[in-house]
Amino acid sequence: MSDRLPAFADRAEAGRRLGEILADRVHGDVIVYAIPRGGVPVALEVARALEAPLDLALVRKIGAPDDPEVALAAVIGGSHPTTVINEEIVRMTGTPPEWLERERVAALAEIDQRRRLYLGDRRSLDPKGHVAVLVDDGMATGATARAAIAGLRAQGVRRIVLAVPVAPRSLAAELHEEVDEFVCLLQPDAFRSVGDAYRDFDQVSDADVVACLG
Repeated sequence: MSDRLPAFADRAEAGRRLGEILADRVHGDVIVYAIPRGGVPVALEVARALEAPLDLALVRKIGAPDDPEVALAAVIGGSHPTTVINEEIVRMTGTPPEWLERERVAALAEIDQRRRLYLGDRRSLDPKGHVAVLVDDGMATGATARAAIAGLRAQGVRRIVLAVPVAPRSLAAELHEEVDEFVCLLQPDAFRSVGDAYRDFDQVSDADVVACLG
């Protein structure tokens, strides 16, 4: 992407362009889930286009004790917090159950803290039976999105639509198989970073997230 002009002025523009496409494709009882923090300004525009409520997909990955990049499990918060465990990786790494449980409790505590920061006393929306539109500002590896997908499925969503402005073409091909529908505006073969797709890719602050959700 570095050899061309950025595709999007900022996250809001990317969200509006996603929203235009999704408005023709997504119907029914929809909840838009943003992956914080960068996904929130994008998801806000999608929620406006779909006239749907906006909530957060607060996800924490639990890495192996000796290699944090190896995902043992993922925890997603919400009305019914869910832990998705990769049993094969747990066996391969020999991770003790008590260690995994401590990490799970710590992850849930951190998720609760972030939710209170962003949403105050607002209750989480219950995704069961709904169409979940999961939004981020882009994907490089897809690890966070995959954790959120697994968590939302475990909470009983009827359908998952993953919507991002940019992702590597190879990753996009994989994710097509993992959700009910995948919308990605830009899928470069020569992918360097998500930020290359934006003219303005300033960090999204906690205050920005609170403002969007307000």
